[in-house]
Amino acid sequence: MRARNVWQALARPGFLLSAWPLRSLGYLVADGLTGLLTLIVALLLLSVGGLLTVVVIGLPLLGALALLGLPVAELERWSLRMIDDRPVPDGHRAPPRRGLVSWLRTRFAERLTWREWGYAVLLMLVLWPIDLLAVVLGVSVPLALLATPVLLATVGDGEQVNVLKAYAVTSWPAALAVCAAGLVALGACAYGLGLLAGARGALARFLLTPAGGALGERITELTRSRVRLVDAFEAERGRIERDLHDGAQQRLVALTMMLGIARLDAPPGPLAEQLTRAHDEAEVALVELRELIRGIHPPVLTDFGVAEAVTDLATRSAIPVDVALCLPQRFSRPIESTVYFVVSEALSNMAKHSGADRGEIHGEYSQGRVVVSVCDNGRGGADVNGGTGLLGLGDRVSVVDGRLSLTSPPGGPTRIVVEIPCQPLPSSG
Repeated sequence: MRARNVWQALARPGFLLSAWPLRSLGYLVADGLTGLLTLIVALLLLSVGGLLTVVVIGLPLLGALALLGLPVAELERWSLRMIDDRPVPDGHRAPPRRGLVSWLRTRFAERLTWREWGYAVLLMLVLWPIDLLAVVLGVSVPLALLATPVLLATVGDGEQVNVLKAYAVTSWPAALAVCAAGLVALGACAYGLGLLAGARGALARFLLTPAGGALGERITELTRSRVRLVDAFEAERGRIERDLHDGAQQRLVALTMMLGIARLDAPPGPLAEQLTRAHDEAEVALVELRELIRGIHPPVLTDFGVAEAVTDLATRSAIPVDVALCLPQRFSRPIESTVYFVVSEALSNMAKHSGADRGEIHGEYSQGRVVVSVCDNGRGGADVNGGTGLLGLGDRVSVVDGRLSLTSPPGGPTRIVVEIPCQPLPSSG
């Protein structure tokens, strides 16, 4: 099995003959230069920002110091690929809104931003000199030892050469011995640079990996897959609704009209009676199909939005319901569908179980949340686990990252509140 990181490569006998020593060397050089560049940029921002603070212009430059860890972390994630094939996830959240202000507010509120800033400070004050010093010593010392015979023959005229400016070599056997020592030093330095690169990479991975690690990545992926499933489910519901509306329903309408015409044209007798029964059955089937289509995904919800759809539900409710729903914006299909079916189930429970003679529906969009409440003046005592479908509603709301709460003390009133964080769709106008 191929080694995925420098630690695995170090434990194998073929390390010196592989590309891992060069990859370790490249990683340390890249990190050393990144740290040096970060230090220069930080000093420039600090000095220029400090001088211009008196005229306010310098304040953004000083603020940029706190965000210096963002580009440094991106460079580190890229350079880590030299010694570790496992990617370091970028755990930054997407801003809730477009624009610089929303982006800055999100970044400054994230713990990962400050972890990255801490890594940048550590890199530019402590780590980069260690990296570059290790590279210089790890490369220059073995090469100087290996070059001793060449230097003795050229620079030393075959008489004397000072190795590393400290040891005098005056004979060819000594020069060859030093060259052999250079081979040993080259291998030792390769392992040393590999160990240092592995330790540096582990430190960087620890500081730059979002809290939660692999578990957090798994949760994020599960959340994304759940959203994709919800979108696919709603799209499929819409397709089934369109097929039934444009296909089976239209055929039933045509059949009902044909039976009605045939009934009018038929003479009185058994045939006319059979046509009448067939016409009545076709009308009943048409009504049931329309109710089925409305239950799958009502056309009014698709065409006019959740406010009109909920108002339509209230007009068809067995109990009088007052509606005060201020949702002029349109939202994504999963959000609108969730609100609609929660209200639909709540009204159904109200009619079947509450004993109420009046209900209310209130809703609005505020501070990035759709909040809808359904209340009745019934006997109360509703229970989530009481078989009224409320548990399923809670699961449905949680799929879109929302929350459903129920208050139903004995004697009433019963109130169901749904809160769903979301953003309105862009206006088509």
